[in-house]
Amino acid sequence: MSPFSYHKPTSISEALSLADASSQYIAGGTNLVDLMKENVVRPQRLIDITGLALANIETTASGGLRIGALVSNADLAWHPAIQQHYPLLADAILAGASAQLRNMASTAGNLLQRTRCYYFYDTGTPCNKRDPGSGCPARTGLNRIHAILGASDACVATHPSDMCVALAALEAVVHVQGPAGNRQIAFSDFHRLPGVEPARDNHLRPAELITAIELPPPAFAQHYRYLKVRDRASFAFALVSVAAALTFDAGLIRDARVALGGVAHKPWRDSAVEAGLRGQPASVALFTRAAERLLQGASPLSHNGFKIKLAQRAIVRALSDAAFGATDQGATA
Repeated sequence: MSPFSYHKPTSISEALSLADASSQYIAGGTNLVDLMKENVVRPQRLIDITGLALANIETTASGGLRIGALVSNADLAWHPAIQQHYPLLADAILAGASAQLRNMASTAGNLLQRTRCYYFYDTGTPCNKRDPGSGCPARTGLNRIHAILGASDACVATHPSDMCVALAALEAVVHVQGPAGNRQIAFSDFHRLPGVEPARDNHLRPAELITAIELPPPAFAQHYRYLKVRDRASFAFALVSVAAALTFDAGLIRDARVALGGVAHKPWRDSAVEAGLRGQPASVALFTRAAERLLQGASPLSHNGFKIKLAQRAIVRALSDAAFGATDQGATA
């Protein structure tokens, strides 16, 4: 671990004044500290934001929820309003990490998790995400856990978060504050595909600080499913995960959301596929067609071709469970 200075501001304005290109904000530190220990990242300054007033969960004027950036994953998952009105999000959080990590990890920190690509963590190997222009050995190396959608020649890493997959399906909004003021980012626009700049995971501007996540008014508390397929039932990252949510009107699907995790550089959705579900009666055949369309552009690597069929089957199962009432089966495949 490289030397760094440590600062604990007492206001957002003070935090922003301390931020520069060589600094990092830190809250729970469940990912950042590991990266620093491995010398994957080497901030010269840590700005500890745990003293800021960003740990509240409040109802918005529109009937949604505003979740402070410092709310722990554990507190969020077990909050009565989340359990009652956004159970998809609760299930996704509880499917991720361990109880100890959920007690430490923050809402904002979850959005900023870095990939678990082996080559990203191994500073003895090239990695475009860690060292732009050095190459992507995962493309021809060990790539079982890597992306099958939205990847590029520069990077095939996947985003590791479970919570973010549910937030994508729920169409959350990210509130940020920076030197230029406040702004809101639709969740679908927050994370980036790798393109030719895989070192950039998201669309935050320099020194910007996430202050809150806003959920729209609840709509998917009855027909939902978070399904996570992983190598073991204990703490493990998803090979494939699916956040599925439906609403019905007179026996027909009125609205549909399907987000995938473990398959791309960001949570993966396709609005055209979701639109194709609306106005239709729920059926396995309908969901099978939707799964096939959602995976149409998949481009497997040498060791992860199995993810295509796995993802298709997971989508069908998650949508079927959401439609026909199997949400009590738990959050793990």
